[in-house]
Amino acid sequence: MSGVVVVGVGPGIGLAVARRFVREGMSAGLIARSEATVKAAAEEFGSTGVLPVTADVTDEAGLRAALDRVVEAFGVPDAVVYNAALIQPDRIGELSAQQHLDALAVNVVGAITTAAHLAPAMAECGSGSFLITGGMPLPKPDYASLSLGKAGVRAAVTLLDQQYGAAGVHAASVTVSGGVSPGSGWDPDDIANHYWRLHTQAPAEWVHEIVI
Repeated sequence: MSGVVVVGVGPGIGLAVARRFVREGMSAGLIARSEATVKAAAEEFGSTGVLPVTADVTDEAGLRAALDRVVEAFGVPDAVVYNAALIQPDRIGELSAQQHLDALAVNVVGAITTAAHLAPAMAECGSGSFLITGGMPLPKPDYASLSLGKAGVRAAVTLLDQQYGAAGVHAASVTVSGGVSPGSGWDPDDIANHYWRLHTQAPAEWVHEIVI
């Protein structure tokens, strides 16, 4: 059974994406920092074909171990979705250097760790998609650290495409321009459809960013 790994499977986009891919018959590895969060997500699907795992994306060893558990259970994934982010209001000059590094660790470095751990095996299989939740189509001064992080996401997608695209791995981001809530213009279930569309695109039709 083909599988998806969702890193950052909170009750919004992460859960909606997992739900969308599972509906297509895929297994799902669900990763979140909070045990309560990941267990609540897994309960929606029952026990078959879903593995909840707790890991902090800023803990490289812990994240890699969590990814290994999913691969051991379901094999090399066909799709990986990195949805973890540190969303906080801040302006240039308000955070310490360490606080900026902490934000970057979640918003960008965790995605790089996930890709470094899984993309080579996906490339060996000759297919797959690595999708990252983006945001901030334009930087916002009241969300400086997040604006910097989402710019990093775009760069990471470009680098992943350059490194693994020729081997069949589709790297892309879904840039969410507003606040996510059910029934709004950024309904998580509607957003999840964009991830599925990216995953199912033929190589000749690949796009590397969808802005919604």
